[in-house]
Amino acid sequence: MVRKKVPEWLNSTMWSTPPPPSSYDDGLHRHSPVTKMKEEAQSISVAPRLNSAPPPSSTASSVPSPSPRPRNGSSISGGGGEYGNSVGPSAEDFSRQAHVSAELSKKVINMKELRSLALQSLPDSPGIRSTVWKLLLGYLPPERSLWSTELKQKRSQYKHYKDELLTSPSEITWKMVRSRGFDNYELKSDSRCMLARSRITDEDHPLSLGKASIWNTYFQDTETIEQIDRDVKRTHPDIPFFSGESSFARSNQESMKNILLVFAKLNQGIRYVQGMNEILAPIFYVFRNDPDEDSSSHAEADAFFCFVELLSGFRDFYCQQLDNSVVGIRSAITRLSQLVKKHDEELWRHLEITTKVNPQFYAFRWITLLLTQEFSFFDSLHIWDALLSDPEGPLESLLGICCAMLVLVRRRLIAGDFTSNMKLLQHYPTTNISHLLYVANKLRSKMLV
Repeated sequence: MVRKKVPEWLNSTMWSTPPPPSSYDDGLHRHSPVTKMKEEAQSISVAPRLNSAPPPSSTASSVPSPSPRPRNGSSISGGGGEYGNSVGPSAEDFSRQAHVSAELSKKVINMKELRSLALQSLPDSPGIRSTVWKLLLGYLPPERSLWSTELKQKRSQYKHYKDELLTSPSEITWKMVRSRGFDNYELKSDSRCMLARSRITDEDHPLSLGKASIWNTYFQDTETIEQIDRDVKRTHPDIPFFSGESSFARSNQESMKNILLVFAKLNQGIRYVQGMNEILAPIFYVFRNDPDEDSSSHAEADAFFCFVELLSGFRDFYCQQLDNSVVGIRSAITRLSQLVKKHDEELWRHLEITTKVNPQFYAFRWITLLLTQEFSFFDSLHIWDALLSDPEGPLESLLGICCAMLVLVRRRLIAGDFTSNMKLLQHYPTTNISHLLYVANKLRSKMLV
């Protein structure tokens, strides 16, 4: 077979990051034997879904501060969401901010223009990302005059969901009793807050196993509630917004738990899958930090609908029965493999044929968690700007960015064996996000030629 020549455009230094010092690879071989790594990789299965803990940050060993690594040298204050650039905003930053602000001030937003502006990531100016994401996810219509009505309707609908789905069975029982004409039922002092047995129907009894029993449904949901609680509490433990004993952090955790539980109850087909908390986190963080008080106070409702919309394009990835179907996660991973083969067959052959690095070993987490675990939290916000700006849906851009991630470290991958390549791809190195998005767009434009 004639070996396909490496495309000339890949020989440019802009596509690759330099290999690390030799001590890096020496350490990999010393601490991670090939046989052990292969056994661990082969044990990876789609079946456990997203229940693996996030990998340690690729910069954790070199950065003593627990704060997430900001984008392009910026600094971030304590997880409160304020961005500060140590070198000050550039002229380009001011220009982008002016363009986005001008577009958002129009009576009718030009969505094509807005998507183009978001493609290379949005400026970190207060409130901009919150509004743009709501538009890109279809939560807000392009007509500004309709925003107030739409928001009022959606927020009211979410309140109805919470009242219907999150009310405790005991409260529901009391409402039922009152609705049956017992409003004037007098409670004795020694039995306060207790109903007479004759007033509790079989469906209202806590030990009832009937399908219509609210208590039976409540106990069936207990496992889901406990799983959501555990996952939310360990969401970004290094960011005070999500973690800690402050009332603000606890309030944010409570809102995220409400969103995930309402989603699980409304979507019985997939319910809650471990890892959904990581996808909700960026949305809720951005909306909760909106400087507009009304928007911030309704972040929970707004985040719920945007989370549902975002997940609608990926929901089949979380259904184990669809893993091997054309809409399942394996199909998406196969598409990524084909994309790499098309752009760089030498790299694809070295990874999958020579070193036996199955893309499932690293791409499963990349795709199902939308790259939230491969970069710092604040870098992932800029990546999501590009994902949400794609008119064809986030998946196309996601696969393109994943392909660009491989291309950017191709020299190290080509020089590596199974052990070093697995280590590299499961702990992706620090990368300039703007450059990564540029490369992804470059690769995609070549597909259209």
